[in-house]
Amino acid sequence: MDDQRAQLDWRDGHVPVSTRFDDPYFSIHDGLAETRHVFLAGNGLPERFGGDFHIMETGFGTGLNFLTAWEAWEAAGARGTLRFTSFEAFPMSPEDTARALAAFPALAPRAERLVAALKAGPGPHRFDDAVTLDIVQGDARETLPAHAGLADAWFLDGFAPARNPELWGEALMREVAAHTAPGGTLASYTAAGHVRRALAEAGLDVRRAPGYGRKRHMTLAGKPD
Repeated sequence: MDDQRAQLDWRDGHVPVSTRFDDPYFSIHDGLAETRHVFLAGNGLPERFGGDFHIMETGFGTGLNFLTAWEAWEAAGARGTLRFTSFEAFPMSPEDTARALAAFPALAPRAERLVAALKAGPGPHRFDDAVTLDIVQGDARETLPAHAGLADAWFLDGFAPARNPELWGEALMREVAAHTAPGGTLASYTAAGHVRRALAEAGLDVRRAPGYGRKRHMTLAGKPD
């Protein structure tokens, strides 16, 4: 349905901004570097890649995080498979996805393949027999509890908690913790106190770490073995 699609404005012609949440989809300074700092390095990746590695994410957005993880997986020469499951309530159209990802020419070959997959249907999408993308559409407060998978690494990347509080509530943070494998990790750009407290109360070991760019802090967490 049209009202379940992302509603966008464009800043400087290439940075998509959600009009629903009044928040940009990626850093206007260097979204790719931020993704690598927060979500890859924050989860100890690519060093931990191997076996049947499962990343789960709140907020697929433009697909930048997926493409960055896919690139890192291949660059590391990781063996096994990479599964990437993302929970997205308001998916971006393939055409808007292509426009947004044009800001990252280094990812262009993978971006083209992603856009083609999105145009082909809902998925799951498989790339190179080793990488699988599954975008679970709908409200994560409903879809995550019904999901059976466990994540080795979580990317918490919804819009800012102040603008999209539903995606950072205590009940959903408990579900995130419950869907984390023993020894699994979590990273998020936000250091909001209520998010960190909710994750800690859900049984994760939580700490602050230096953020990217102008952000002083971000959140890291892990689940005991």
